[in-house]
Amino acid sequence: MELSKNFQHGEAEQRWYEHWERSGYFKSVPDERPPYSIVIPPPNVTGVLHMGHALNNTIQDILIRRAKMEGFNTCWVPGTDHASIATEAKVVGMLREKGIDKKSLSRDEFLKYAWEWKEKYGGIILQQLRKLGCSLDWDRTNFTMNDEYYAAVMRVFVELYNKGYIYRGVKMINWDPKAKTALSDEEVIYKQTNSKLVYVRYKIDSDKEEYITIATVRPETILGDTAVCVHPEDERYTHLKGKFCFVPLVNRRVPIIFDDYIDKEFGTGALKVTPAHDINDYNLGLKHNLQVIDTLNDDGTMSEAAQLYIGEDRFAVRKKILADLEAAGNLVKVEDYSNQVGFSERTDAVIEPKLSVQWWCDVEQLAKPALENVLNDNIELIPAKFKNLYRHWVGNIKDWCISRQLWWGQRIPAWYDSEGAIYVATDAAGAHEQYKAKKPELAAKQPELRQDEDVLDTWFSSWLWPMQVFGWNKDPNNAELKYYYPTSTLVTGFDIIFFWVARMAMAGFEFMDEKPFNKVYFTGMVRDKEGKKMSKQFGNSPDLLNLIEQFGADALRFSVMISAPAGNDLLYDESSLEQGRNFSNKMWNATKLVKMWESRIADGVESNAGFAIDWMEHRLADASAEVADLMKDFRLSEALKTIYSLIWNDFCSWYLEWIKPAQDQPMSRDVYDRTINIYESLLQLLHPYMPFITEEIFHSLRERKEGDDLIVKQLPTTKSVDKGILKDGALLQELITAVRDTRNKNQLKPKETIKLWIDTAQQDFYKKVEPILARQVNAEQIGFTAEPKQGSIAIVVQTDKLYIEADAANVNTGAQKEQMQKELDYLKGFLGSIDKKLGNERFVQNAKPEVIEIERKKQADALAKIKAIEESLSLL
Repeated sequence: MELSKNFQHGEAEQRWYEHWERSGYFKSVPDERPPYSIVIPPPNVTGVLHMGHALNNTIQDILIRRAKMEGFNTCWVPGTDHASIATEAKVVGMLREKGIDKKSLSRDEFLKYAWEWKEKYGGIILQQLRKLGCSLDWDRTNFTMNDEYYAAVMRVFVELYNKGYIYRGVKMINWDPKAKTALSDEEVIYKQTNSKLVYVRYKIDSDKEEYITIATVRPETILGDTAVCVHPEDERYTHLKGKFCFVPLVNRRVPIIFDDYIDKEFGTGALKVTPAHDINDYNLGLKHNLQVIDTLNDDGTMSEAAQLYIGEDRFAVRKKILADLEAAGNLVKVEDYSNQVGFSERTDAVIEPKLSVQWWCDVEQLAKPALENVLNDNIELIPAKFKNLYRHWVGNIKDWCISRQLWWGQRIPAWYDSEGAIYVATDAAGAHEQYKAKKPELAAKQPELRQDEDVLDTWFSSWLWPMQVFGWNKDPNNAELKYYYPTSTLVTGFDIIFFWVARMAMAGFEFMDEKPFNKVYFTGMVRDKEGKKMSKQFGNSPDLLNLIEQFGADALRFSVMISAPAGNDLLYDESSLEQGRNFSNKMWNATKLVKMWESRIADGVESNAGFAIDWMEHRLADASAEVADLMKDFRLSEALKTIYSLIWNDFCSWYLEWIKPAQDQPMSRDVYDRTINIYESLLQLLHPYMPFITEEIFHSLRERKEGDDLIVKQLPTTKSVDKGILKDGALLQELITAVRDTRNKNQLKPKETIKLWIDTAQQDFYKKVEPILARQVNAEQIGFTAEPKQGSIAIVVQTDKLYIEADAANVNTGAQKEQMQKELDYLKGFLGSIDKKLGNERFVQNAKPEVIEIERKKQADALAKIKAIEESLSLL
């Protein structure tokens, strides 16, 4: 097979992905092999590939491909989440562009448009994952609004309702005025915000001209005040017990109440109480039996109950009311103030606390096994530091607001009769059966039951994901669920540790009596070089499809993995794309070099490459064992660095140079075959990270039978490693580097030969590597000596002294002397630090014996090198 000048990544990516898929390598059915299953964190159906997806899905693909090579029956399930809020917003926007107002449509008409939008755009991100090389079992693609999935959500709602975990009630909720829906506490992001602290005085209802001053950052809510509260022990206000005051502008007479909830030190020590618009005020209102006045409409404008500014936006009113308060004589002062403000995670709108009738799930009991099984490591979190975050969330859990005021999503399976009674069933027929049983006399008249208008929180469906993708609802005892569940590893961002991870654990223990996954690997957040989160909103997130087109999927995968430690943020630098592409080019050029030798193969050729081959095979075995340990510990970035160095440095830069036949000389068949075997093993190590180029090179090296593909090639058994030959190889590299550097510093031309004399106690080693060493440093002769060679260039490598004889005209004795003096000064400083450490009694007493032994070895080596350099300097 003739290789192109450069690796054509675009053509190779399409060809190999189609081949893998056509060959059924992504498909999985239960068999006698151990399973390794992963369910994809379902991306929003509105989504397109971004840097976070690239990191998360590359990690999953690495785990799947590695497990496949280890003999597991791998199953990676794809799918998308219907994303109620995001998708509805997209559809509303599309309708607006067509001149259609959602309010003018019936629910069924709107849903028709929504499904059309989903069919057109909903699969984009899944197609993009193919471009990234993700080996997903596409036959298993799921969607949280599929009929069977929908039915599972209905079943879970009904079962939890019947157990008493789900109920309907009025509570203070987080209201998103832009999406016009309730949000859970976990969907609110608090940001430090520069605000204004406004001091306003309320006139006391008395014969005197007396006022009480409050401080607020939300002056627009003054119109809903129904009390002013002070601390019982605040002497400034004890005389106001039993008194009333008037709310400015609307002149509402409200009581002055006393409660130890108040912080006497904040502001003036007096608090305006607005039960409809603050959770703490609401609790005060319940305790003191206060009136509740809701001054805000669902869209964030002022309601008729506000009496003033009706229909105007809350933030416009916030500015406008200051002038009116000042004109009325109630504004005292305004100060700059920094505070935490809640924003909607979905729309970035400022959240409004709002009293509302919603559906709730009491998760206190559901959370207990979900917490216990993480704390006892039955579910292992990686890194383990996230156990504390998980404990905080799940240990302080509140009732979950599960209803959303939207049309796109799973509609709540609750029906109401004309008297307001509730019937919960998986479908309308079941609700009517309940109605007939409960009120037969009314049912005979066939009245209509009205279904709840709200849909369920998206997380209420995705918490069933690991169960339902394997058909839990249809048959909880089916063979696939038994085989693949619990799944092996979940890969996700730590930001949804409560949203999704904890809730899947709750659902798993409640409905399967089993954990949903064995391990959870948390990725960090992808940030740019300045540390800012990569986001289209900030304009710092690149177009990944363009990057794949320009650099290749392998280079992109390399770029996100080379510096992505588990759980820690990734500072993404696009220069790593260049590094990934250069790595591909390095391997491609190495492949072309090896293939050139194929035509020069001859039998019976004596080779001096024995040491090089033995060293590379043991280096490969050593690195393979290291990679296996790193992968087992989910240190995927470190494993890639190990493989990268092994291929770039050890194989390409050293090994291929050591075995390269001289010009016009034949290549030993044994050396060639063993080199191909080594290269294939290197490609196999790298394949999970860079699947396309490794498969391409694998097939370029030899003719392959059908089915002989790298993606399914099983990893070999671990080989024992000779540490001695690894040490010899490292010494040979050091020798070659030292002699080459010395040649360069002394301006010895590459073609100019040298004689190399060595003063060493390990002559057997030098005799073994002499052919390689001589050729690599262009030495016409290598010999041994116990005496310094006058007029030669002296260097020290470890404890050996080497003398280079060359044309005296080209020897720069002064530069050599200067360099050796620098090294001597460094070594003396280094020795001093070691002596100081070993002279520290506390260190010697507390350090482990092996640590002290390492320091003494460093000391002895430094002393030997210093002695050798000093002797060499005396010759110059």
